[in-house]
Amino acid sequence: MNPFLDGDEPNYWLSCLTIDPDDSIKPLDLILALERENIECRPIWKPMHLQPVFKDCEFVQVVDGVSVAQRVFERGLCLPSDIKNTDEDMARIVQIVRTTLR
Repeated sequence: MNPFLDGDEPNYWLSCLTIDPDDSIKPLDLILALERENIECRPIWKPMHLQPVFKDCEFVQVVDGVSVAQRVFERGLCLPSDIKNTDEDMARIVQIVRTTLR
């Protein structure tokens, strides 16, 4: 999980991950693996600069003209998060992710 400061209490509302670009597994592979177990996840939100209404707006770029946001979008997923998830639910999700990414 993401780090947090002493005295803070995280809500763990949204847990995301990114897959190494050199990995043969793609985000869709993980989405489908979870879907087969009736577990929903989804891609990370599409960056603003890739949405039609903002296509002419400036944005921060990095290596080779590709933004950090775009790289995260292409390799990232939002994992299931619900206050009703039990420890067993989370262990099942983690096991599927680990097995798929091996």
